[in-house]
Amino acid sequence: MLKKPKVLILTAKYGNGHVQVSKTLVKQCRELGIEEVVVSDLYAESNPVFTEITQYLYLKSFTIGKQFYRMFYYGVDKIYNKKLLTLYFKLGNKRLHELIEKEQPDIIINTFPIIVVPEYRRRTGNIIPTFNVLTDFCLHKIWVHKNIDKYYVASKRVKEKVMSLGIHPASVKVTGIPIRSQFEENLNEEAIYKKYNLDPSKKTLLVMAGAHGVLKNVKELCESFLEEQNLQTVVVCGNNTALKESLESITGKNKENLKLLGYVERVDELFRIASCMVTKPGGITLSEAAAVGVPVILYKPVPGQEKENALFFQENEAALVVNRSEEVYEAVSNLLQNDKKLRRMKRNIKRLHHPNSSLTIMEDIVKEAAVFKEKKYIKAQ
Repeated sequence: MLKKPKVLILTAKYGNGHVQVSKTLVKQCRELGIEEVVVSDLYAESNPVFTEITQYLYLKSFTIGKQFYRMFYYGVDKIYNKKLLTLYFKLGNKRLHELIEKEQPDIIINTFPIIVVPEYRRRTGNIIPTFNVLTDFCLHKIWVHKNIDKYYVASKRVKEKVMSLGIHPASVKVTGIPIRSQFEENLNEEAIYKKYNLDPSKKTLLVMAGAHGVLKNVKELCESFLEEQNLQTVVVCGNNTALKESLESITGKNKENLKLLGYVERVDELFRIASCMVTKPGGITLSEAAAVGVPVILYKPVPGQEKENALFFQENEAALVVNRSEEVYEAVSNLLQNDKKLRRMKRNIKRLHHPNSSLTIMEDIVKEAAVFKEKKYIKAQ
């Protein structure tokens, strides 16, 4: 019986997506019988204060720091390979060396662009098969390095952009972004309506407000729809208890048309019964929406990967992008009244889905690592 490889997954908590992809890959490893899996938030473990500051700035980019983040995202893309990025190339080097010495991994997977990994290989000559799992429908150059063995990307367009930077086509595989397996299950919709006490005869608007909020005017939007007798609005507030409490004051006599929820473990259930959804254009959320086939309205994407994700889905007629808060009500209302457009958007977004992405990725990684090990063995003879 062949020994299963040991896997080291490196991630970072800039948004929930990178960590979520890591958890999905860990689960997939277990299902493939790979028990030795180590997950490291490399930057937080090596530079906790620096990481805490930059994560705070990242969260602020969704509200007051949008222009700053635009400069950072597109600016770093332009100065890639310049000396100004030398510090980032070395960030986490000591902690990475400790992890490799202690864990002796056979495979390294990045779910965040951690350039110190291929740089460590370049400097030390210690070659461990290294793979990048990209978590958006766009490409930032910082993901790309000549000492990455293979890239797993969301779409054909991202593959073409990786190849344009000199990477061989065989080193880039279009797999989609790994999502939780629950989004690919077959469920009974009637049971879901009953579970959440919702009316299957009405259309359902799902608003994913989340911890950091989607709209500044969620309250006003909900109030606008309360009088719509054939519409029920479900707002998922996540851990944002202040938002949930503020919305509780507006339910009034039509409270059956407004359902307020905190953190929802099986949010895939709500995706399945939603006529459309208002959300932020994170790569994982959009991949989950594509798996279920729910049309999305994307509000005011932050410059950077959010904006690029939103444009990709809009170009594929799978989403509507709204940049002004006063236009959200009209966009939602018009879409919900247009069944033909809803059906078309549902078909279009489902076309962007790649089934069983995590399985495809892990099987391919294990195969690639085995080939590398065999070549290394032959070379040593």
